[in-house]
Amino acid sequence: MGIGNVGGRRYGGVVIPELRFGGLAVPTHDFFVGLAVVVAAVVFVLEARRRGAFREESLVAVAGALVGGAIGMRLSGWAEHLDFSLNPSLLEAWMFGSRSILGGLTGAYAGVLIAKRLIGYRERTGDLFAPAVAIGMAVGRVGCFLTEAPGRPTSLPWGIHASATVPECPGCLAGQAMHPSFLYEIAFQLAAFAAVLWARSRVSRPGELFTLYVGAYAVFRFLVEFTRANETVWLDLTRPQWFLIPGLLLVALRLRKGYRNGYYDRLLGRPAPVSVATRGYLPGHISEETA
Repeated sequence: MGIGNVGGRRYGGVVIPELRFGGLAVPTHDFFVGLAVVVAAVVFVLEARRRGAFREESLVAVAGALVGGAIGMRLSGWAEHLDFSLNPSLLEAWMFGSRSILGGLTGAYAGVLIAKRLIGYRERTGDLFAPAVAIGMAVGRVGCFLTEAPGRPTSLPWGIHASATVPECPGCLAGQAMHPSFLYEIAFQLAAFAAVLWARSRVSRPGELFTLYVGAYAVFRFLVEFTRANETVWLDLTRPQWFLIPGLLLVALRLRKGYRNGYYDRLLGRPAPVSVATRGYLPGHISEETA
């Protein structure tokens, strides 16, 4: 634990690179990633059963998400630089990649689409994933908090210190108090999980619950990047922020369409228009459309 003073008060940050279970040492980050997958899988199964959608095809979608997420997370550092001569080879990226959450989410989404296309499964599954992804992210970020650079320097009273041995952390070396950026994300994901559970019976069209979650997370992640320790590359924005900008535009258009079509009327406490109410999109119903 590192201890320091901010404004006359003391704050500490814990760095635990590995966990020990008897004589077995497990990397902390990997342990919480694995735990996050298990927790997310349990929540997915419970939600699928609640919606009457727990069947072989939905399990294929989960397999696609796991495979795609692993590939996306591992290879996310392959195209880190515009000058490709500065990037690692595919093998190096796979073995020593940055394991980006955004890369993992993108890969998981692509994996679900590919898996469903391969088996000809056309029902939407996004709403089954929304609560699972939120709670899984909350658990996984505990590993990030315990092993990675906390964030940028801050004078706020809840700033934390971390060991100087934390990789790629100038603030740690300088003994500065830093934003607990991963705690911000854990709090957001727990709140998002609760919000998804509350909203799932109030969104009229299948797939829109996941769209709302993705939109909220994209906005949050863009903003929280200003507190993260990630390198800025252009116009004081980080690589994740530049990755998110086109996605934010697409999500904004998607949400605008949903709002104009009345998909969120019940969520907003507005009476649903006839054009939506007569389509048979009931909470929990799975439509015959590709996600």
